[in-house]
Amino acid sequence: MSVGLLAVVDDILTAALKASAKAAGVVIDDAAVTPQYVQGLTPARELPVVGKIALGSIANKFLIIIPIALVLTAFAPWVLPYLLIIGGTYLCFEGAEKVLEWFGFGHGHGEEGARDEKRLVWGAIRTDLILSTEIMLISLANLDPQLGIWQTLGVLAVIAVLMTGVVYGAVALLVKIDDVGLKMAKNPVRRVRHTGTRIVRSMPAVFRVISVIGTVAMLWVGGHLVIVNLGEVGLSWLADLLHSIEELLAPLGGFVVWLGDTAVSAVVGMLVGLVVVGVVLGIGRMLGKRPSFEEGHAPTGTVPVQH
Repeated sequence: MSVGLLAVVDDILTAALKASAKAAGVVIDDAAVTPQYVQGLTPARELPVVGKIALGSIANKFLIIIPIALVLTAFAPWVLPYLLIIGGTYLCFEGAEKVLEWFGFGHGHGEEGARDEKRLVWGAIRTDLILSTEIMLISLANLDPQLGIWQTLGVLAVIAVLMTGVVYGAVALLVKIDDVGLKMAKNPVRRVRHTGTRIVRSMPAVFRVISVIGTVAMLWVGGHLVIVNLGEVGLSWLADLLHSIEELLAPLGGFVVWLGDTAVSAVVGMLVGLVVVGVVLGIGRMLGKRPSFEEGHAPTGTVPVQH
């Protein structure tokens, strides 16, 4: 009995590692996006907020994504592309908003959100829901179709825990690096002290870079979701264009192909996001809310943590 159980556990872990490897790119994007949500918080609240977002991510996977994915895969697989198009469009919208903020335009909610911890957490959990959905669906698509329902559920559960640990462990490390630098800066050893000082001084720039990477990741993942899943529902001209570009770049190597794919997906994501921003503004004006862009507030995700 115990040998058979160990064999089943080994099979589940092996399948989970193989399937999750296919989603590595989205995992990296998720880790790049999330640190933006803890910027501007006091140091004492950084890890607790990361913990809340991680718990929300686990809830997303176990209470929403896995059950719905299994049910839809079994009974209505045609619905999944439409859900991914909606999720991708939302990521494009968020990414486009952040790009507009870089140029001094915003809806006027940036600073308020930076101070409102509950809103920050829910915003991060909403974004995580979309990124986690892609991670889990990519993993599900790469599982052996011969696996039984309970084995499939076990594999997805392992992937959910593994991916959440990797993403939010990396995020926690990123947001606390400056604390490590501060401790090193107080060390009596001169070399250690200088290294700590350099770490502290470099962190605002590091987080600005992470903010840019995270925003590009939103646009890339969102645009890619829209392109690929529009192709799945019959609107394939964008997917065909992307495939043609990949074939054109193929002789230059895999990295160049990936770079071209990312650039095209990000551009499409930006265009889709701008259209959605325009629609949101138009609806707001029609309803008399008159949403407007305001200049002068710090872009979300670029406020350095003060220690």
